[in-house]
Amino acid sequence: MSGGYAPPLCLTVAGSDSGGGAGIQADLKTMLALGVHGMSVVTAVTAQNSLGVKGAWELPAEAVTAQYRAVVDDIGVQAVKTGMLSSAVLVETVAELLAGTDAPVVVDPVGVSKHGDPLLAASALDAVRGRLLPRATVATPNLDEVAQLTGLAVEDEDGMRRAADAVLGFGPRWALIKGGHLAAHGGEAVDLLTDGSEEVWLRAPRHDNRHTHGTGCTLASAVAAGLAKGLSVPEAVTAAKEYVTGAIAAGFALGGGIGPVDHAWRWR
Repeated sequence: MSGGYAPPLCLTVAGSDSGGGAGIQADLKTMLALGVHGMSVVTAVTAQNSLGVKGAWELPAEAVTAQYRAVVDDIGVQAVKTGMLSSAVLVETVAELLAGTDAPVVVDPVGVSKHGDPLLAASALDAVRGRLLPRATVATPNLDEVAQLTGLAVEDEDGMRRAADAVLGFGPRWALIKGGHLAAHGGEAVDLLTDGSEEVWLRAPRHDNRHTHGTGCTLASAVAAGLAKGLSVPEAVTAAKEYVTGAIAAGFALGGGIGPVDHAWRWR
């Protein structure tokens, strides 16, 4: 006998993290914690642990397309999140798939890992700007990714506004500029969400915890989960910020390096 409940459907298109802290693994944990059914398209396999990325193997475009079509054509989807797309070919492939999908899209333009390992080829940047970002309902770059995409070095809140304008120039409906790396806000983690007219500043206490692996993946997936539930973009981002702040506060040691945020913190 089948149950009557059907959870909202959320799809992540991203790389795998063998250490379980970021990437596809973080996305699916976030989606489960927030009450949506998570599905996945693996774009790359990484050999990764708390100390860094030891190796990465990109999947062929045909494998990415086949996974995506298998999920969307049969099951359907109510929101999509994209993460690690390491080459121009994969960026263009995923952008084309998104163009034919009637669902909100959260683009996390992953460029560099928490440990400083490059995860996006320089040759793919033009495809991200010209093909992927125009498909985004929300783009969620951190300050390193802002610099990579726009050339802007952000040092204060006015800089975050300029960064948001520059990112919006590539075509996403909303830009979420993540200011977690902003030195000027020692005790605060400040993000800016804007569509060019409405402006929402999100402020939370900065937790003194080095175990923050997976923060960006988790935030973007939490936004996608909210959109899959039917929340507006500001509602989804506000709820995601609250969730990821708790996850960072509860981040735990793992291995010899940087541990992950705790996706299950609300259940402890």
